[in-house]
Amino acid sequence: MSTMHPAGYHTRRELMSQPEVWAAVVEQLAGRVTELARFLTQGQYTHLVFTGCGSPFYLSVSAAMIFQELVGVPALARPASELWLSPGDLPPATGRGLLVVCSRSGETSESLRACDTFRKTGRGDVLYIGCYAGRSLESVSDYTLILPEAQEESTAQTRAFSAMYLATTGLALIAANRSQELGALHSLAAAGRRLLDAHGDLALAVGADLDLNRFYFLGSRALYGLASELSLKMKEMTLSHSEPFHTLEFRHGPRSMATAGSCVVGLLSEGRRPLEEAVLAEMAQQGAQLLTLDEHDADVAFASGLPAPLRDVLYLPIGQLVALERSLAKGLNPDAPENLVAYVTLDQ
Repeated sequence: MSTMHPAGYHTRRELMSQPEVWAAVVEQLAGRVTELARFLTQGQYTHLVFTGCGSPFYLSVSAAMIFQELVGVPALARPASELWLSPGDLPPATGRGLLVVCSRSGETSESLRACDTFRKTGRGDVLYIGCYAGRSLESVSDYTLILPEAQEESTAQTRAFSAMYLATTGLALIAANRSQELGALHSLAAAGRRLLDAHGDLALAVGADLDLNRFYFLGSRALYGLASELSLKMKEMTLSHSEPFHTLEFRHGPRSMATAGSCVVGLLSEGRRPLEEAVLAEMAQQGAQLLTLDEHDADVAFASGLPAPLRDVLYLPIGQLVALERSLAKGLNPDAPENLVAYVTLDQ
């Protein structure tokens, strides 16, 4: 006999379980350090391409920047559909490449075809990060990292996204031979639990404010990919107007929309914070409501004690929770957003 659950039951359960899922991901990575390091070393990869569809593509945008920053190896991100349909658009590269494909389902058609194209054009190997064993992408990959604790029943990704994103950060640390910092990721679970406990009421207040009718998520460098993902969660779960922008780019036209009725969410970053705060201050003067996230001195303060980018996964939970609460406030069901499926398969 099936059990009837209230709207948002699965999304809330999955979202709130993220700290425990992160702990499992870090534990698996710690147990695979030697194996992963050997795979990366033997491949002698001169460059990496990160890919995916939907949320995993936004993951790729951030993961490529972090990998290049930590490892010093050129890395870029492309949507899987573009790799499949236009492989020649990749910049010329000598040597052997590694395609890192992230997919919750392991069955997305464009991702499968991107892997096939990457192989057939002789560009290199494939590493697949997903949540379900025995799926189609596993059969076309040279190395597979499955995160079963991140599996989800909801259509919109929360813990699957953050778990796969954390796995790419761990992959970069292993490739960079920075095992001590990999060990530091163990503290993310406690930081994530404190974050959800401390700022759940704030997420509820922002999400329940239906006077807000449009959202803008701002992030610089690798945080732009995370801003894009949080914007996507707002669209998927709440059917609200939502857009991501690079923080300083927001001044160049989009600011015209940041007036009363808008919420500007700032993912603040080290080194650029004074410039980013100046953008936010200008939007507040125009009447926009602000929500800031950072390690310290922000509306949502992580207080994790971890450096960037190791702590970057902490930008996700409260933004996801705002979307969940807004969906429920609008009388929607975030577990099964309108007009969406869990993954896309193409007929031809």
